[in-house]
Amino acid sequence: MAENIVHENGDQLFRKVSLPASGAKSGDPVLVGQKPGVALIDQDADGNATVKFNGSASLPVKGTTGSDSAVAVGDILYYVSANTPKLSKTTSGVRFGYAAETVGSGATATITVDIGY
Repeated sequence: MAENIVHENGDQLFRKVSLPASGAKSGDPVLVGQKPGVALIDQDADGNATVKFNGSASLPVKGTTGSDSAVAVGDILYYVSANTPKLSKTTSGVRFGYAAETVGSGATATITVDIGY
């Protein structure tokens, strides 16, 4: 095996979270640069958290693309830092993952999201 491997399994790592810049809680969707994940612990005072970079999570998603638009299974979801909730089909954000359930047009629901792309 290569001796330069730093982390054998890199699916959850302690990293500096880019977005949100502070205040992420365990279970929140986060970004480390352009890499999507879910915080497994609350973000510390230095902006770090253990982040899960794969798998699926139950996360709040809004059925919108800037104007109301339903979310279908398999739709690409984006992280938009200015929005609440952070995940939707609004393509101005950072690509986050895929919807595994539906959300009605204009509605907000907690659904299963497949993390990553």
